[in-house]
Amino acid sequence: MTSFKRGLIAQTVLGAAALALAGFAAPALADTPKDALVMAWQFDDIVSLDPGEIFELSGAEYSAQVYDRLIHFDVNDVSKIEGEAAESWTVSPDGKTFTFKIRDGIAFHSGNPMTAEDVAWSFSRAVKMNKGPAFILTQFGLTPENVDQMVRATDPKTLVFTTDKVYAPTFVLYCLTADVASIVDSKLVKGKEKDGDFGAGWLKTNSAGSGPFILKQWKASELLTFDANPKYWRGAPKLKRVLIRHIPEPATQRLLLEKGDVDVARNLKPEQFEPLKSSDAIRLVQAPKGTLWYLSLNQKNATLAKPEVREAFKYLVDYDGMAGTIMNGIGAVHQAFLPKGFLGAVNDNPYKYDPAKAKELLTKAGYPDGFTVSMDVRNTNPTQDMAQAIQASAAKAGIKIEIIPGDGKQVLTKYRARNHELMIQQWGADYQDPNSNADTFASNPDNGDNAKSKPLAWRNAWDIPELTRKTAAAIEERDGAKRAQMYEELQRSVLADSPFVIMFQQTEMVAERKSVNGLVWGPSFDTNYYWKAEKK
Repeated sequence: MTSFKRGLIAQTVLGAAALALAGFAAPALADTPKDALVMAWQFDDIVSLDPGEIFELSGAEYSAQVYDRLIHFDVNDVSKIEGEAAESWTVSPDGKTFTFKIRDGIAFHSGNPMTAEDVAWSFSRAVKMNKGPAFILTQFGLTPENVDQMVRATDPKTLVFTTDKVYAPTFVLYCLTADVASIVDSKLVKGKEKDGDFGAGWLKTNSAGSGPFILKQWKASELLTFDANPKYWRGAPKLKRVLIRHIPEPATQRLLLEKGDVDVARNLKPEQFEPLKSSDAIRLVQAPKGTLWYLSLNQKNATLAKPEVREAFKYLVDYDGMAGTIMNGIGAVHQAFLPKGFLGAVNDNPYKYDPAKAKELLTKAGYPDGFTVSMDVRNTNPTQDMAQAIQASAAKAGIKIEIIPGDGKQVLTKYRARNHELMIQQWGADYQDPNSNADTFASNPDNGDNAKSKPLAWRNAWDIPELTRKTAAAIEERDGAKRAQMYEELQRSVLADSPFVIMFQQTEMVAERKSVNGLVWGPSFDTNYYWKAEKK
């Protein structure tokens, strides 16, 4: 028996066990229940279910099913901001005070009614916990000491959010669509506090939202299940349950989909798409994402810190070759830090694969014969295939790359500790404003190991005081055209000199059985929605 067949049998057994564990009858394996959605997906990057801590793509998608926020943007036109928990809002004449009116009739999963006090406490909690995504709120001058004065409920239905100075209004509003601005059930979470942790120990593996789905179970890198919220304020979901299975192997995902054991497969490889196009039972859905794949060089490594070495790596990626093979249908070449569609996005791609040019730069840096370096990658595709392609192309200039695979949690932990050399990662915007990416690729207020702010520039020890100043200035510019020009200049600076080799902008390709309708695949992972899904 081949190892592939052994793995396949193991996955089938796992499927039956997972369905039984989730409350489904085991015989339904060959035909998923009519009232449930079963999905195959790689989600081993989830390290916490707490919206005050979530900072990964899969975690963002989880949050969107379980929590509401004050506002959101239209998935079909991101320039339109719409009310969610807030039915309306106003901005003061001086541009520093945003007042939101909370709509009637929203209840948390516990049954507790949502009030403006819940919103204020949720924001205060995120700021005082000061986990990774807290900077999205603290950049407006919020601190643990002043947040309760700057974000306050003036009555049960009115929330007042005050900033420290004037910012572009759309910048403030887009930030309030981020996961960290999710509204938690303050009464429930306060009851779970231990030793002043704001309930973080409990909420790491539980939920306290008001969204269309209620978390039933999470088993890291294995299983994520939801029950429908029958009292959801926008209408109960049409499906009673959602079961998501962590299936890292694309071949297994495809087989389970074709057999009808799952309704949706999320991580198929490009070569698997073509045979499915003629299927009577399966459809392929493309969803352009504001998500980037990039290679980063840790500047703590003296070799990688040399400007010529940084530039050489930008000529050692076979962008077009990968775009036509391992990224075909799931990514387009894009080298600037703002995705297409964002204000000020630069869409020209100046770098081409040129090992001779790279070797010239390496010789100038003192490495005519190259060097040896390690590369950390998540053990999923297309990341593994990208790593192998870069390993092969870099070898043409004498650079020997040792690939170190790991699961999402292992790789992220190492990255956040700045213990890598090379790293392939994805970055998805936290909100639909250009500052979301500028603030991480082009800003690093404190390069010290104990810095409070830890953007991607910090993770790669890139000390850039001048770019940090320019990034801060861009968020204060209220003229849209001038602001766009500022971001164009920032991107060109990062393109020329940074330790980031930005390679592709993602197109998510989802394979669905045609019996499923209504799933929404938005421009970001936290705009992938399940609650309108139904099955024939």
